[in-house]
Amino acid sequence: MRRRPSRLSAAALFSVVVTLSLALSGCTRLDTTSPSTVRKGAGDDGKGAFGTVDCREAKCVALTFDAGPSENSTRLLDILKEKKVPATFFLLGKRHIERYPELVKRMDAEGHEIANHTWSHKILTKIEPDEIREELKRPDDAIEKLIGRRPTLMRPPQGRTNDTVHEICREFGLSEVLWSVTAKDYTTEDSALIKKRVLDQTDRDGIILLHDIYKGTVPAVPGIVDELKKRGYVFVTVPQLMAPGTPEPGTVYRP
Repeated sequence: MRRRPSRLSAAALFSVVVTLSLALSGCTRLDTTSPSTVRKGAGDDGKGAFGTVDCREAKCVALTFDAGPSENSTRLLDILKEKKVPATFFLLGKRHIERYPELVKRMDAEGHEIANHTWSHKILTKIEPDEIREELKRPDDAIEKLIGRRPTLMRPPQGRTNDTVHEICREFGLSEVLWSVTAKDYTTEDSALIKKRVLDQTDRDGIILLHDIYKGTVPAVPGIVDELKKRGYVFVTVPQLMAPGTPEPGTVYRP
């Protein structure tokens, strides 16, 4: 009798994807720190802001959106406000922050975390150090001009990073945040499929990666939020996920 190949778990599949990405980027090893490790390491003296929930006790999950703002962000913000869900937005500069400054201000005013996703989405492991600095500094400057403070988090395009990127992030006061859940919403406009992919992969301390620039993503958000709440999850920003610990510049975080 032929034996059927076993199916990879979501976590195992993610590990394979990351390993392949690192191989392509020329980075052979990536050390990451989990949110739970940050919380435990902080003890009772940590300075991280809890918000309305303590993720040491609650089953927390962080909803994150890359590459906005976009024409879809207004509807997304309306949904998040209605559902009382905070999110973390990793914003692009070129054609996004510069085109939708009022949306950046609204994200901040409504309690979302504003973070850096580079200026023009260049793969940081393929460019020179001075170009990396430019890719990170320009959105930092633009965001500070709009909301009065600089981001403390960044997400490298395609999750590709290396020691040079870590050093420059440390120089800029930025922590690198990867993810544990991806709907690959850049491959489909099927909102039901996007929802299913997220729900199939999400676990405690999960960091969900979505893109509000794609047509199918925002319509999937209400169903994702409602179902995860039914399962007992509480939505927080990435810094709240780590509280009472705080992200350290130059460190890479992933559940």
